[in-house]
Amino acid sequence: MTEDEFDAFYAAAFPRLTGQLYAFTGDLSEAQDVVQEAFVQAWDRRHKLLVDAAPEAWIRTVAMRLAVSRWRRAKRWLELVRHTPLPESTPGPGPERTALVTALRQLPETQRMAVVLHHLCDLTVEQVASETDAPVGTVKARLSRGRAALARHLAVDEAAEPTLRESGRVR
Repeated sequence: MTEDEFDAFYAAAFPRLTGQLYAFTGDLSEAQDVVQEAFVQAWDRRHKLLVDAAPEAWIRTVAMRLAVSRWRRAKRWLELVRHTPLPESTPGPGPERTALVTALRQLPETQRMAVVLHHLCDLTVEQVASETDAPVGTVKARLSRGRAALARHLAVDEAAEPTLRESGRVR
C-alpha cells in the first residue's frame, strides 16, 4: 500500500473503526486512542498491507487487542490500589516550603529555572547551561540575581524574628 493509498484508507476507515471500538469500550476517547495506535502500527507495515487483504480487519483486531490490554492493565492497577492501604494523613507543605514557592514564583522565568535546576535538582552550572541553552556566564548571572531576589523575598522581618525563634522554627 502506498502512502497515498494509506492516507485515503485512513480517512475512510478511522471514523468507522472508532465507532466500532467505541461500542466495544464504551469510551470515545479510549476508542480513538486505540484506533490511532493501531493505525500507527499499520503505518509501519503499510508496504505489507494489501488493499484486497482486508487491512481494516487487521487494524480492528489490533485496536481491540490494545483496548483489552489497557482494560486488563487498568483492572490490575485498580486491584493493587484497593489492596494498598491509604496513608493515615499526608502532611501539607510547611510554611518554609510555601514561602520558598511563593518567592520563586516572583522571579523571572529564566532566573527561576536556573535556581531550581541548580539548587533543587542538584545540577552543575554547566549542566544548567546545557539544559537551558545559555552560556555558563549567563547561568551564573541568573543564579546570582535569583539568589539575591530570593533573599529579599524571604527576608524575615526584624520584628517577627524573635517570635519565630521563640516558636523553635528558626535556629
